[in-house]
Amino acid sequence: MAAPVFEEFDPASDCDCPGCVHWRRVPPPARTGRHPVAHRAVILAAASTALVAGHTAPALAAPHAPGGPGVAAAGEPVTPQGGEALLRGPAGKRDKPQLRTPATTRAEIMGRARQWVAAKVPYNMYASWSDGYRQDCSGFVSMAWNLPGNEWTGSLDQYGVRIAKDDLQRGDILLFHNPDDPGRGSHVVIFGGWADRRHAYYIAYEQARPHARRRVTPYAYWTHSDDYVAYRYKGLESATTGGKSAASAPSAPSAPSAPPVGTDPDTAKSGASAPDATPYPGRAYFGPGANNKYVTQLGRMLVERGAGRYYTSGPGPRWSDADRRATRAFQEAQGRRGRRADGLPGPLTWELLVTGAGRDIAGGAAGAPALSSRGVPGYPGRAVFRPGADNEYVTRLRKQLLKKGFGKYDTTAPEPRWGEEDRRAVEAFQRAQGWRGGKADGYPGPETWRRLFS
Repeated sequence: MAAPVFEEFDPASDCDCPGCVHWRRVPPPARTGRHPVAHRAVILAAASTALVAGHTAPALAAPHAPGGPGVAAAGEPVTPQGGEALLRGPAGKRDKPQLRTPATTRAEIMGRARQWVAAKVPYNMYASWSDGYRQDCSGFVSMAWNLPGNEWTGSLDQYGVRIAKDDLQRGDILLFHNPDDPGRGSHVVIFGGWADRRHAYYIAYEQARPHARRRVTPYAYWTHSDDYVAYRYKGLESATTGGKSAASAPSAPSAPSAPPVGTDPDTAKSGASAPDATPYPGRAYFGPGANNKYVTQLGRMLVERGAGRYYTSGPGPRWSDADRRATRAFQEAQGRRGRRADGLPGPLTWELLVTGAGRDIAGGAAGAPALSSRGVPGYPGRAVFRPGADNEYVTRLRKQLLKKGFGKYDTTAPEPRWGEEDRRAVEAFQRAQGWRGGKADGYPGPETWRRLFS
Protein backbone atom coordinates (compact mmCIF):
# COMPACT_ATOMS: atom_id res chain seq x y z
CA MET A 1 0.00 0.00 0.00
CA ALA A 2 1.39 3.40 -0.95
CA ALA A 3 2.58 5.61 1.91
CA PRO A 4 0.37 8.64 2.63
CA VAL A 5 1.41 12.03 1.38
CA PHE A 6 0.93 13.50 4.85
CA GLU A 7 3.34 12.17 7.46
CA GLU A 8 2.40 12.68 11.08
CA PHE A 9 5.17 10.70 12.75
CA ASP A 10 8.91 10.97 13.14
CA PRO A 11 11.01 8.90 10.74
CA ALA A 12 11.74 5.26 11.45
CA SER A 13 15.23 6.20 12.68
CA ASP A 14 13.59 6.61 16.10
CA CYS A 15 13.37 2.79 16.29
CA ASP A 16 12.72 1.67 19.87
CA CYS A 17 13.68 -1.98 19.47
CA PRO A 18 16.02 -3.20 22.26
CA GLY A 19 19.04 -3.26 19.96
CA CYS A 20 18.54 0.31 18.71
CA VAL A 21 18.05 1.59 22.26
CA HIS A 22 21.32 -0.09 23.30
CA TRP A 23 23.37 1.18 20.38
CA ARG A 24 22.01 4.71 20.74
CA ARG A 25 23.71 4.72 24.16
CA VAL A 26 27.10 3.67 22.76
CA PRO A 27 29.53 6.58 22.06
CA PRO A 28 29.78 7.46 18.36
CA PRO A 29 33.35 6.08 17.78
CA ALA A 30 32.11 2.56 18.58
CA ARG A 31 29.35 2.63 15.94
CA THR A 32 29.57 1.02 12.52
CA GLY A 33 26.44 2.47 10.96
CA ARG A 34 24.69 -0.90 10.77
CA HIS A 35 21.44 -1.93 12.41
CA PRO A 36 22.08 -3.58 15.80
CA VAL A 37 21.06 -6.99 14.44
CA ALA A 38 24.22 -6.94 12.32
CA HIS A 39 26.32 -6.75 15.48
CA ARG A 40 24.85 -9.86 17.07
CA ALA A 41 27.41 -12.28 15.63
CA VAL A 42 30.28 -10.03 16.67
CA ILE A 43 28.97 -9.77 20.24
CA LEU A 44 28.47 -13.55 20.52
CA ALA A 45 31.95 -14.20 19.15
CA ALA A 46 33.51 -11.77 21.62
CA ALA A 47 31.62 -13.35 24.51
CA SER A 48 32.75 -16.85 23.48
CA THR A 49 36.38 -15.73 23.27
CA ALA A 50 36.20 -14.24 26.76
CA LEU A 51 34.81 -17.47 28.22
CA VAL A 52 37.49 -19.59 26.55
CA ALA A 53 40.17 -17.35 28.00
CA GLY A 54 38.86 -18.10 31.47
CA HIS A 55 37.52 -14.64 32.22
CA THR A 56 34.02 -13.83 33.26
CA ALA A 57 32.55 -11.56 30.62
CA PRO A 58 29.78 -9.19 31.77
CA ALA A 59 26.40 -10.08 30.36
CA LEU A 60 24.77 -7.67 27.95
CA ALA A 61 21.40 -6.82 29.40
CA ALA A 62 18.71 -6.52 26.76
CA PRO A 63 17.17 -3.12 27.38
CA HIS A 64 13.45 -2.65 27.04
CA ALA A 65 11.87 -0.04 24.86
CA PRO A 66 11.66 3.38 26.52
CA GLY A 67 8.54 4.60 28.24
CA GLY A 68 8.53 7.83 26.28
CA PRO A 69 10.50 9.81 23.68
CA GLY A 70 14.20 9.85 24.51
CA VAL A 71 13.78 7.67 27.61
CA ALA A 72 16.00 4.62 28.10
CA ALA A 73 15.24 1.19 29.49
CA ALA A 74 15.94 2.13 33.11
CA GLY A 75 13.53 5.05 32.88
CA GLU A 76 16.28 7.61 32.33
CA PRO A 77 16.50 10.07 29.42
CA VAL A 78 19.05 8.92 26.84
CA THR A 79 20.88 12.23 27.16
CA PRO A 80 24.45 11.85 28.44
CA GLN A 81 26.16 15.22 28.40
CA GLY A 82 29.47 16.97 28.72
CA GLY A 83 30.48 19.32 31.52
CA GLU A 84 31.26 23.03 31.62
CA ALA A 85 33.38 23.95 28.60
CA LEU A 86 34.38 26.70 26.20
CA LEU A 87 32.50 27.21 22.97
CA ARG A 88 34.10 25.31 20.10
CA GLY A 89 34.59 25.88 16.40
CA PRO A 90 34.70 29.21 14.54
CA ALA A 91 32.34 30.80 17.05
CA GLY A 92 34.40 29.57 20.02
CA LYS A 93 35.90 31.95 22.57
CA ARG A 94 39.41 31.58 23.95
CA ASP A 95 38.87 33.11 27.36
CA LYS A 96 37.48 31.13 30.27
CA PRO A 97 33.68 31.59 30.46
CA GLN A 98 32.52 33.63 33.42
CA LEU A 99 29.18 33.85 35.14
CA ARG A 100 27.63 36.37 32.76
CA THR A 101 24.01 36.60 31.72
CA PRO A 102 23.83 38.36 28.34
CA ALA A 103 20.57 40.16 27.80
CA THR A 104 18.01 38.41 25.64
CA THR A 105 14.24 38.19 25.14
CA ARG A 106 11.79 35.31 25.18
CA ALA A 107 11.30 35.66 21.42
CA GLU A 108 15.07 35.40 20.86
CA ILE A 109 15.33 32.34 23.12
CA MET A 110 12.53 30.55 21.30
CA GLY A 111 13.88 31.66 17.92
CA ARG A 112 17.28 30.10 18.62
CA ALA A 113 15.65 26.91 19.91
CA ARG A 114 13.49 26.66 16.77
CA GLN A 115 16.57 26.99 14.56
CA TRP A 116 18.10 23.84 16.05
CA VAL A 117 14.78 22.01 15.82
CA ALA A 118 14.31 23.04 12.19
CA ALA A 119 17.86 21.94 11.37
CA LYS A 120 17.34 18.66 13.28
CA VAL A 121 20.72 19.10 14.93
CA PRO A 122 21.92 15.54 15.74
CA TYR A 123 22.40 14.61 19.38
CA ASN A 124 26.08 14.19 20.21
CA MET A 125 27.73 14.93 23.55
CA TYR A 126 31.18 14.97 21.89
CA ALA A 127 30.46 17.31 18.97
CA SER A 128 29.63 21.00 18.64
CA TRP A 129 27.33 22.66 16.12
CA SER A 130 28.45 25.48 13.83
CA ASP A 131 27.56 28.06 16.50
CA GLY A 132 30.06 26.51 18.93
CA TYR A 133 27.58 24.93 21.33
CA ARG A 134 27.74 21.27 22.35
CA GLN A 135 25.01 19.11 20.82
CA ASP A 136 23.53 17.73 24.04
CA CYS A 137 20.62 18.82 26.25
CA SER A 138 22.57 21.34 28.35
CA GLY A 139 24.41 22.68 25.30
CA PHE A 140 21.02 23.25 23.66
CA VAL A 141 19.83 25.38 26.60
CA SER A 142 23.19 27.19 26.76
CA MET A 143 22.71 28.08 23.09
CA ALA A 144 19.07 29.19 23.49
CA TRP A 145 19.93 31.32 26.53
CA ASN A 146 22.95 32.70 24.64
CA LEU A 147 25.34 31.85 27.50
CA PRO A 148 29.06 32.60 27.09
CA GLY A 149 30.00 28.90 27.35
CA ASN A 150 28.69 25.35 27.37
CA GLU A 151 27.10 24.54 30.71
CA TRP A 152 25.70 21.27 32.08
CA THR A 153 22.75 20.36 34.28
CA GLY A 154 24.90 20.86 37.38
CA SER A 155 25.64 24.51 36.54
CA LEU A 156 22.67 25.84 34.57
CA ASP A 157 20.73 26.73 37.73
CA GLN A 158 23.16 29.56 38.57
CA TYR A 159 22.04 31.39 35.42
CA GLY A 160 18.38 31.30 36.40
CA VAL A 161 15.93 31.98 39.20
CA ARG A 162 13.57 29.31 40.50
CA ILE A 163 9.92 29.85 39.65
CA ALA A 164 6.66 28.03 40.33
CA LYS A 165 4.81 25.90 37.81
CA ASP A 166 2.06 28.51 37.46
CA ASP A 167 4.67 31.13 36.48
CA LEU A 168 6.13 29.14 33.59
CA GLN A 169 6.33 31.02 30.29
CA ARG A 170 8.03 30.37 26.96
CA GLY A 171 11.80 30.39 27.24
CA ASP A 172 11.91 29.14 30.83
CA ILE A 173 13.45 25.72 31.49
CA LEU A 174 12.63 22.55 33.40
CA LEU A 175 15.81 21.11 34.89
CA PHE A 176 16.59 17.79 36.59
CA HIS A 177 20.10 17.24 37.90
CA ASN A 178 20.94 13.98 39.66
CA PRO A 179 23.82 14.94 42.01
CA ASP A 180 24.37 11.37 43.23
CA ASP A 181 24.87 10.02 39.71
CA PRO A 182 24.85 12.89 37.16
CA GLY A 183 25.10 10.49 34.23
CA ARG A 184 21.75 8.90 35.02
CA GLY A 185 18.56 10.78 34.39
CA SER A 186 19.92 14.34 34.36
CA HIS A 187 18.14 16.33 31.66
CA VAL A 188 16.88 19.82 30.81
CA VAL A 189 14.23 21.08 28.39
CA ILE A 190 12.92 24.47 27.28
CA PHE A 191 9.31 25.23 28.10
CA GLY A 192 7.42 26.21 24.94
CA GLY A 193 3.91 26.78 26.29
CA TRP A 194 1.05 24.72 27.70
CA ALA A 195 -0.59 22.15 25.45
CA ASP A 196 -3.82 21.81 27.43
CA ARG A 197 -5.93 23.93 29.74
CA ARG A 198 -5.30 21.68 32.77
CA HIS A 199 -1.55 22.24 32.45
CA ALA A 200 -0.90 18.51 32.41
CA TYR A 201 1.01 18.70 29.11
CA TYR A 202 3.33 21.27 27.58
CA ILE A 203 5.42 21.85 24.45
CA ALA A 204 9.01 20.80 25.21
CA TYR A 205 11.93 21.92 23.09
CA GLU A 206 14.82 19.58 23.81
CA GLN A 207 18.02 18.08 22.50
CA ALA A 208 17.63 14.31 22.79
CA ARG A 209 18.33 11.33 20.58
CA PRO A 210 18.24 11.33 17.63
CA HIS A 211 18.05 15.12 17.14
CA ALA A 212 16.67 18.40 18.46
CA ARG A 213 12.89 18.30 18.55
CA ARG A 214 9.68 19.85 19.76
CA ARG A 215 7.12 17.51 21.36
CA VAL A 216 4.06 17.50 23.56
CA THR A 217 5.33 16.20 26.91
CA PRO A 218 3.60 15.33 30.20
CA TYR A 219 4.47 17.73 33.00
CA ALA A 220 7.19 17.78 34.20
CA TYR A 221 8.73 14.98 32.10
CA TRP A 222 8.28 11.34 31.17
CA THR A 223 10.40 10.20 34.12
CA HIS A 224 11.53 11.77 37.42
CA SER A 225 8.65 14.20 37.03
CA ASP A 226 8.72 15.29 40.67
CA ASP A 227 12.43 16.12 40.52
CA TYR A 228 12.30 18.71 37.72
CA VAL A 229 12.69 22.34 38.79
CA ALA A 230 11.53 25.37 36.78
CA TYR A 231 13.99 28.24 36.20
CA ARG A 232 13.77 31.62 34.49
CA TYR A 233 16.84 33.14 32.85
CA LYS A 234 18.35 35.99 34.87
CA GLY A 235 19.24 38.04 31.80
CA LEU A 236 15.71 38.11 30.43
CA GLU A 237 14.67 41.46 28.96
CA SER A 238 11.23 42.87 28.46
CA ALA A 239 10.32 42.78 24.76
CA THR A 240 8.56 46.15 25.05
CA THR A 241 10.86 48.22 27.27
CA GLY A 242 14.20 46.60 26.46
CA GLY A 243 15.09 46.55 30.16
CA LYS A 244 15.82 43.59 32.40
CA SER A 245 12.65 41.94 33.66
CA ALA A 246 12.17 41.05 37.31
CA ALA A 247 13.14 37.41 36.98
CA SER A 248 13.17 36.90 40.72
CA ALA A 249 9.57 37.99 41.05
CA PRO A 250 7.66 36.69 38.02
CA SER A 251 4.22 38.02 37.45
CA ALA A 252 1.33 36.85 35.34
CA PRO A 253 1.54 37.92 31.69
CA SER A 254 -0.57 40.94 30.95
CA ALA A 255 -3.02 41.13 28.09
CA PRO A 256 -1.93 43.05 25.00
CA SER A 257 -2.64 46.76 25.20
CA ALA A 258 -6.01 47.75 23.82
CA PRO A 259 -6.14 49.81 20.62
CA PRO A 260 -8.00 53.13 20.50
CA VAL A 261 -11.76 52.88 20.67
CA GLY A 262 -13.24 52.07 17.27
CA THR A 263 -9.96 50.79 15.87
CA ASP A 264 -9.60 47.25 14.56
CA PRO A 265 -6.39 46.00 16.21
CA ASP A 266 -5.46 44.04 13.10
CA THR A 267 -5.73 47.05 10.81
CA ALA A 268 -3.67 49.26 13.12
CA LYS A 269 0.09 49.35 12.68
CA SER A 270 1.74 46.84 14.98
CA GLY A 271 5.01 47.22 16.83
CA ALA A 272 8.31 45.94 15.56
CA SER A 273 8.57 42.20 15.29
CA ALA A 274 11.15 40.21 17.22
CA PRO A 275 14.49 39.76 15.45
CA ASP A 276 13.83 36.05 14.83
CA ALA A 277 10.22 36.52 13.73
CA THR A 278 8.97 36.16 10.17
CA PRO A 279 7.59 39.57 9.06
CA TYR A 280 3.87 39.80 8.43
CA PRO A 281 3.44 39.07 4.69
CA GLY A 282 0.14 40.95 4.25
CA ARG A 283 -3.54 40.08 4.13
CA ALA A 284 -3.32 38.98 0.49
CA TYR A 285 -1.60 35.77 1.62
CA PHE A 286 -4.59 34.61 3.68
CA GLY A 287 -8.21 33.85 2.91
CA PRO A 288 -10.16 31.77 0.35
CA GLY A 289 -7.99 30.67 -2.56
CA ALA A 290 -4.66 31.35 -0.79
CA ASN A 291 -2.01 28.68 -1.26
CA ASN A 292 1.45 29.51 0.13
CA LYS A 293 4.01 28.80 2.84
CA TYR A 294 2.62 31.49 5.16
CA VAL A 295 -0.67 29.60 5.50
CA THR A 296 1.31 26.55 6.62
CA GLN A 297 3.31 28.62 9.09
CA LEU A 298 0.14 30.20 10.43
CA GLY A 299 -1.46 26.80 11.00
CA ARG A 300 1.58 25.43 12.80
CA MET A 301 1.79 28.44 15.09
CA LEU A 302 -1.93 28.15 15.86
CA VAL A 303 -1.58 24.44 16.68
CA GLU A 304 1.23 25.32 19.07
CA ARG A 305 -1.12 27.78 20.79
CA GLY A 306 -3.90 25.21 21.30
CA ALA A 307 -5.75 25.04 17.96
CA GLY A 308 -4.88 21.44 17.08
CA ARG A 309 -8.49 20.29 17.44
CA TYR A 310 -9.56 22.41 14.46
CA TYR A 311 -7.37 20.47 12.00
CA THR A 312 -8.30 17.01 10.74
CA SER A 313 -5.07 16.97 8.69
CA GLY A 314 -2.26 19.37 8.06
CA PRO A 315 -1.79 22.27 8.56
CA GLY A 316 -0.93 22.82 4.92
CA PRO A 317 -0.35 25.62 2.40
CA ARG A 318 -3.92 25.78 1.07
CA TRP A 319 -6.26 28.04 3.07
CA SER A 320 -9.17 26.17 4.59
CA ASP A 321 -12.07 26.71 6.94
CA ALA A 322 -9.94 25.08 9.66
CA ASP A 323 -7.42 27.93 9.35
CA ARG A 324 -10.20 30.50 9.62
CA ARG A 325 -11.79 28.89 12.69
CA ALA A 326 -8.43 28.41 14.40
CA THR A 327 -7.43 32.03 13.75
CA ARG A 328 -10.77 33.28 15.05
CA ALA A 329 -10.38 31.17 18.19
CA PHE A 330 -6.96 32.72 18.82
CA GLN A 331 -8.33 36.22 18.27
CA GLU A 332 -11.21 35.54 20.66
CA ALA A 333 -8.69 34.27 23.23
CA GLN A 334 -7.20 37.79 23.14
CA GLY A 335 -10.61 39.22 24.07
CA ARG A 336 -11.76 40.29 20.62
CA ARG A 337 -15.30 39.94 19.34
CA GLY A 338 -17.26 40.71 16.20
CA ARG A 339 -15.26 41.99 13.25
CA ARG A 340 -12.14 42.06 15.41
CA ALA A 341 -12.29 38.24 15.38
CA ASP A 342 -12.93 37.66 11.69
CA GLY A 343 -10.59 34.66 11.35
CA LEU A 344 -8.14 36.49 9.04
CA PRO A 345 -4.72 37.26 10.57
CA GLY A 346 -3.68 40.88 10.58
CA PRO A 347 -0.34 42.39 11.71
CA LEU A 348 -1.10 42.18 15.45
CA THR A 349 -2.43 38.61 15.33
CA TRP A 350 0.64 37.57 13.37
CA GLU A 351 3.00 39.34 15.78
CA LEU A 352 1.41 37.69 18.82
CA LEU A 353 1.86 34.30 17.17
CA VAL A 354 5.46 34.65 16.00
CA THR A 355 6.64 36.18 19.29
CA GLY A 356 4.73 33.79 21.53
CA ALA A 357 2.86 36.63 23.23
CA GLY A 358 -0.81 36.89 24.13
CA ARG A 359 -3.10 34.18 25.48
CA ASP A 360 -3.33 30.60 24.27
CA ILE A 361 -6.58 29.11 22.98
CA ALA A 362 -8.49 27.56 25.85
CA GLY A 363 -10.51 24.37 25.52
CA GLY A 364 -14.22 24.08 26.17
CA ALA A 365 -17.57 23.65 24.48
CA ALA A 366 -17.19 26.84 22.49
CA GLY A 367 -14.07 25.47 20.87
CA ALA A 368 -15.39 21.97 20.19
CA PRO A 369 -14.53 20.85 16.68
CA ALA A 370 -17.26 20.74 14.11
CA LEU A 371 -17.59 18.09 11.42
CA SER A 372 -15.42 18.67 8.40
CA SER A 373 -16.75 18.63 4.88
CA ARG A 374 -15.99 14.92 4.71
CA GLY A 375 -17.95 14.17 7.86
CA VAL A 376 -14.82 13.51 9.94
CA PRO A 377 -14.84 14.89 13.50
CA GLY A 378 -12.05 17.38 14.10
CA TYR A 379 -8.75 15.96 15.37
CA PRO A 380 -8.40 17.08 19.01
CA GLY A 381 -4.59 17.09 19.16
CA ARG A 382 -1.90 14.69 20.36
CA ALA A 383 -2.08 15.82 23.99
CA VAL A 384 -5.37 14.02 24.60
CA PHE A 385 -3.86 10.62 23.73
CA ARG A 386 -1.01 10.30 26.19
CA PRO A 387 -0.39 8.25 29.38
CA GLY A 388 -2.73 9.52 32.07
CA ALA A 389 -5.13 11.20 29.62
CA ASP A 390 -8.78 11.00 30.62
CA ASN A 391 -11.26 12.59 28.23
CA GLU A 392 -14.17 12.01 25.85
CA TYR A 393 -11.89 11.67 22.80
CA VAL A 394 -10.35 8.48 24.18
CA THR A 395 -13.85 7.01 24.49
CA ARG A 396 -14.70 8.09 20.94
CA LEU A 397 -11.45 6.59 19.67
CA ARG A 398 -12.13 3.26 21.39
CA LYS A 399 -15.61 3.00 19.93
CA GLN A 400 -14.35 3.71 16.42
CA LEU A 401 -11.51 1.18 16.72
CA LEU A 402 -14.04 -1.42 17.82
CA LYS A 403 -16.28 -0.52 14.90
CA LYS A 404 -13.35 -0.90 12.48
CA GLY A 405 -12.48 -4.34 13.88
CA PHE A 406 -9.48 -3.36 16.01
CA GLY A 407 -10.98 -3.92 19.44
CA LYS A 408 -9.37 -7.25 20.36
CA TYR A 409 -6.86 -5.53 22.65
CA ASP A 410 -9.58 -3.77 24.63
CA THR A 411 -11.25 -6.14 27.08
CA THR A 412 -13.27 -3.47 28.88
CA ALA A 413 -16.13 -1.22 27.89
CA PRO A 414 -15.14 2.06 26.18
CA GLU A 415 -13.99 4.48 28.86
CA PRO A 416 -12.26 7.87 28.86
CA ARG A 417 -8.88 6.83 30.36
CA TRP A 418 -6.04 6.16 27.91
CA GLY A 419 -4.23 2.86 28.44
CA GLU A 420 -1.77 0.45 26.86
CA GLU A 421 -4.60 -1.47 25.21
CA ASP A 422 -5.56 1.71 23.35
CA ARG A 423 -2.01 2.21 22.10
CA ARG A 424 -1.79 -1.40 20.85
CA ALA A 425 -5.13 -1.10 19.06
CA VAL A 426 -4.07 2.13 17.34
CA GLU A 427 -0.74 0.56 16.39
CA ALA A 428 -2.58 -2.38 14.80
CA PHE A 429 -4.73 0.04 12.80
CA GLN A 430 -1.65 2.00 11.67
CA ARG A 431 0.12 -1.18 10.57
CA ALA A 432 -2.99 -2.11 8.59
CA GLN A 433 -2.40 1.12 6.63
CA GLY A 434 1.04 -0.16 5.65
CA TRP A 435 2.97 2.03 8.10
CA ARG A 436 6.02 0.70 9.92
CA GLY A 437 8.63 1.87 12.41
CA GLY A 438 8.03 5.29 13.93
CA LYS A 439 4.95 5.81 11.76
CA ALA A 440 3.15 3.07 13.71
CA ASP A 441 3.82 4.12 17.29
CA GLY A 442 0.27 3.60 18.56
CA TYR A 443 -0.51 7.29 19.11
CA PRO A 444 -3.14 8.76 16.77
CA GLY A 445 -2.09 11.78 14.74
CA PRO A 446 -4.20 13.79 12.26
CA GLU A 447 -3.86 11.27 9.42
CA THR A 448 -4.62 8.27 11.64
CA TRP A 449 -7.67 10.11 12.97
CA ARG A 450 -8.87 11.02 9.47
CA ARG A 451 -8.56 7.47 8.16
CA LEU A 452 -10.12 5.99 11.26
CA PHE A 453 -13.25 8.17 11.04
CA SER A 454 -13.57 8.47 7.25
